[in-house]
Amino acid sequence: MVEITTTGERPPSKTRDQVIAEAKRLEESTLYSCKGHHQAAQGWKTWHLWLGIPTVVISALVGVAAFTKTAEQNAALAAVAVLFSIIVPVLSAITTFLNPNEKEGAHLAAAHSYDRLNNAARMFWSIDCWAGDATDEGLTAQLKALVAEKDDLNKASPQIPKSAYAKAKKGIEGGEASFKVDQ
Repeated sequence: MVEITTTGERPPSKTRDQVIAEAKRLEESTLYSCKGHHQAAQGWKTWHLWLGIPTVVISALVGVAAFTKTAEQNAALAAVAVLFSIIVPVLSAITTFLNPNEKEGAHLAAAHSYDRLNNAARMFWSIDCWAGDATDEGLTAQLKALVAEKDDLNKASPQIPKSAYAKAKKGIEGGEASFKVDQ
């Protein structure tokens, strides 16, 4: 007589344990990448504001000074206007060269992609790996697809600055990425 076992009675395979362990590594790795890209995006947003706002304000001041008679009669004001008229194109050139707005967008897009992959990895090891119809071969193929997606993201994403990664790591280790349900 053939003995029939239910899914709950079936012991997990060594392959399944290894697949789950690797999926958890993938989840952890994508968490750090996601948070690092968010930190990098925030840094570029700050640069964008620190370069853009003074450029606009100084440009306005130069424009006003250029059209006042006071500047013609006051050498100090004229000198400040000349200095500002030099600073404006320098700040504009730096902003154009660094393009902080574009870099912020690239890091945000990467962060969202890593976050989606992080969620997929967590759902994979916590739910898909325990489905009654899951086979070791099928789970291995799913894991390989997730890892390939991470490899593609690594190639396509901008590099996370070391300072942004360190800040993200500190935040994660400080509990920023934990959920009440997991405690």
